Amino acid sequence: MNLPKRAEDAHTTLAAAFNTGDVATVMSMYDVNGIIVPEPGKPVSGTEQFAAAIKAILSIKGKMEIKTVYCLQTGDIAVGRSEWSITDGDDVKISAKGVEVMKRQTDGTWKIVIDHAFGAEAGLIA
Repeated sequence: MNLPKRAEDAHTTLAAAFNTGDVATVMSMYDVNGIIVPEPGKPVSGTEQFAAAIKAILSIKGKMEIKTVYCLQTGDIAVGRSEWSITDGDDVKISAKGVEVMKRQTDGTWKIVIDHAFGAEAGLIA
């Protein structure tokens, strides 16, 4: 899996990574020193906790789709707002509105530093 060369492509690349079903492929999209919030109110950081969070998400069998609502970039930092879902045919297993912070790497690719999968849900207190 090639990491995105543009911040605005991070959501599409992340969905493709999840749809491989491979933990290592998904992990490659993240800076594991950052934060992932796989469920509201439960932020985690570090390789082991990232892997556990990703395995939990991958256990929701289905196809992930991520729509980019916006992506704002300044220099090597970008913030994106997403609407994402995991579906199995017509059955929506989970859907939410997220916020992601991305950082350009020294090789020009982008990784996600903060992934708040539910960060744009109405009424959510982070």
